[in-house]
Amino acid sequence: MKKLILIGLKDVKLIFRDRAALTFMLLAPFLLTIGLGFVTGQMGRSSTGGLAAIPVLVVNQDDGQLGQALADLLRSEDLAGLLLPTLAADATGARGQVDADQAAAAVIVPAGFSDSIIPRSGQTPSGQAVKIEVYKNPGRPVSAGVIQAIVEGFISRVETGRVAGQVIVVQALTAGLIAPDQAQDFAVAVGQRQTAASAAEPLIRLQFSASGEEQQPFNPMAYMAPSMALLFLMFTVTNGGRSLLAEKAQGTLARLLISPTTGAQALLGKLFGAYLTGVLQMLILILTGSLLFGLRWGDPLGLLVLILAAVFGALGWGMLITALAQTPGQVSAVGTAVMLTFGILGGSFVQTNIMPSWFQWLSRVTPNAWGLDGFTILGLGGTLADLGRPLLGLLVMGLVLAAAAIALFNRRSLLQA
Repeated sequence: MKKLILIGLKDVKLIFRDRAALTFMLLAPFLLTIGLGFVTGQMGRSSTGGLAAIPVLVVNQDDGQLGQALADLLRSEDLAGLLLPTLAADATGARGQVDADQAAAAVIVPAGFSDSIIPRSGQTPSGQAVKIEVYKNPGRPVSAGVIQAIVEGFISRVETGRVAGQVIVVQALTAGLIAPDQAQDFAVAVGQRQTAASAAEPLIRLQFSASGEEQQPFNPMAYMAPSMALLFLMFTVTNGGRSLLAEKAQGTLARLLISPTTGAQALLGKLFGAYLTGVLQMLILILTGSLLFGLRWGDPLGLLVLILAAVFGALGWGMLITALAQTPGQVSAVGTAVMLTFGILGGSFVQTNIMPSWFQWLSRVTPNAWGLDGFTILGLGGTLADLGRPLLGLLVMGLVLAAAAIALFNRRSLLQA
């Protein structure tokens, strides 16, 4: 363990003495963040500007309880500091107002939405759900993305309630508590209760300020700053792999393995160095952004755990690239290409919420997408308890890729003297 730590600390010291590496790790993402702030107009706004009072139009054409539940959610006190909802009667008119940049999005609940999910007593289920439309303003991608995320969260909870209701009905039939001819009416009653209860549960409770300070809404810089940090994190983790192959080519690794140091210790030490460097990079960039841009992450423990998980997920990709490469130059070239590709796919340049569904699905192969999900949750007042999905995604990614990389290392005998 001591050798592992010493090898890792040696690599950390070397990279923090390398001015070129420091420029790419810290200065470049910091300058890009500032540049994006000026381009989007966020640098000139006060800290209370952010995404406060996002104008959204709500068109509820559904006469059931779910349509009303969504309308009530968008107008709820929990979201009062974030949204400025306006009820509209006409879907076409609402889309026109969005096109005229009078709103960030229009949420249109079509007629029959509630009945398609929980049919009323005596009705036969159609088997095809009626979909809610979120008509987004392309000129306000961040605001529209927030609204879409809220609607998707609502739909997810509705689906959870519906499935829970089906399970209850099956169990009741199995236990003989109801007769088969009573199943449909019982299913409707249970589905209505379960779905309505899930839909009414608050999706997000925004926590703005404490002890009398002015309310602090979500700041778009809380998306831009971590997006740049995650983008350049891929450089850091692949640079660790490049140094491993460089030391092997120069004979330094062979001399290390002649000493009482095993190949596994050498590999873990190099990985520990790359991981620690990535964690320090993320901490420096996030904390610097917080100080300069007034960003608030709410839960310090949640922020720390998210950073640790994001670096772990990215390190898995760095290991795999190293295991597949033949030379240090290949690691650098492939790592740069992967860094830019992941930046595009993962939302570092364009929010994935405004992209097609297939693109959003593909983005999940990147640590950028999972990490930005976590930072957005924290920026909206979430805590460690709300980070389960992004943390799980990053940990599974890191473990799967690390296992594949280690198998390749062993197969190619890269760690033998």
